[in-house]
Amino acid sequence: MKTYLAEVLGTFLLVFIGTASVVTGGFGGALPLGQEGIGLAFGIGLIAAAYAIGPISGAHLNPAVTLGVFLAGRMPAKDVIPYWIAQIIGAIIASLALWIIVSGQVGGHTGGFGANGWDTTKWGVSSAFLWELIGTFTFVTVILGVTSAKHTTAFAGLVIGLTLAGIHFAMIPVTGTSVNPARSIGPALFSGSAAISQLWLFIVAPLIGGAIAGVVAKARIFEKD
Repeated sequence: MKTYLAEVLGTFLLVFIGTASVVTGGFGGALPLGQEGIGLAFGIGLIAAAYAIGPISGAHLNPAVTLGVFLAGRMPAKDVIPYWIAQIIGAIIASLALWIIVSGQVGGHTGGFGANGWDTTKWGVSSAFLWELIGTFTFVTVILGVTSAKHTTAFAGLVIGLTLAGIHFAMIPVTGTSVNPARSIGPALFSGSAAISQLWLFIVAPLIGGAIAGVVAKARIFEKD
């Protein structure tokens, strides 16, 4: 139970810090952080969570990461669904907390809640899907690489967080950057029908990307003998 509670807390930290940077400090905030600031917020949120609860649960904080870890042979099947549930609960609590905070905004909150989505006038669904798949594959591959038995480092959390920040720098203009189904589910529930209608992509594409990364890691293609 401590493991699952750790995943709830860690995912809460990641989603709350990241989406708050969009909602209260990002593009619509009084002091806009911009693309780089938001990317760093997500990366720093992940670093904080990784070092806070990593020793307890491994700090997956992401169903795609959990799937990749499982397919790489590094966790039992019985833990996959409980991890997913814990991560989604953490993300929903984070979005609920942010909703409560901004509901007291003078004049009312008229912006979104950091939900993912793509502008259908600029990007086709295939572009958004492939972008999320590749981004997640890259992210999970880095995680599995720096946490492998032959490559364990005390700086793993830092490397993973900076990788997430870099992915945000590249992907924010296209999809807002998910690479994490839980991160997308929480905000979408508070962001209206448009976010809900596009949510499927931010569940399916990251899970496929994470699964491919797990299979590649299992094959040890990028490991030294």
